[in-house]
Amino acid sequence: MDILFTSSEKGTQIRPLSIHGMLWLQTHFEDEHWSSLAASEVRIPLEDAQELSKDAQQAGLMLNFFPALTVPGRF
Repeated sequence: MDILFTSSEKGTQIRPLSIHGMLWLQTHFEDEHWSSLAASEVRIPLEDAQELSKDAQQAGLMLNFFPALTVPGRF
């Protein structure tokens, strides 16, 4: 697994899980965001995450797109 995308109400968190995932993300984000990416602190809108994940898959990265597991009104 190279990159994990986790969706929530606040956006989609990007978590690099391998050096390949981090290096690939560095080609898509500005230098000032790299430390936040490495710390899994970046959240982007779902639509952008879906587009980014398509691009990453086409580049040969292994991904997991994980939806939020909460049921509204129950937790």
